[in-house]
Amino acid sequence: MAGDMQLTCSDCGQEFTFSAADQAFFQERGYSTPKRCKPCRMAKKADQGGSGYRSAPMQGTPVICSGCGQPTTVPFEPRGDRPVYCRDCYQARKGSGGGMSRSRARQQA
Repeated sequence: MAGDMQLTCSDCGQEFTFSAADQAFFQERGYSTPKRCKPCRMAKKADQGGSGYRSAPMQGTPVICSGCGQPTTVPFEPRGDRPVYCRDCYQARKGSGGGMSRSRARQQA
């Protein structure tokens, strides 16, 4: 097992020890070598709401539904070359296959 390593924190610039036990723990879990000392890691985690997940609600893009014409919000930035639907219209189109029925497609083939 490797010995302790001295690393420099990317936030505060202080040196910190990355112990052999911590190295083994990080390696077991596939984590990369830390860039921050423990106090800076804890501070960053606290700033982010205490977990790796976003605590703020996801922002949406206001659009007009191409199906019903009602205003709605979508969780992506539309490209402009495809229609954008509200949840209800999207579900209705998804359930119907969104296009030509299979029997009609077979008739045209």
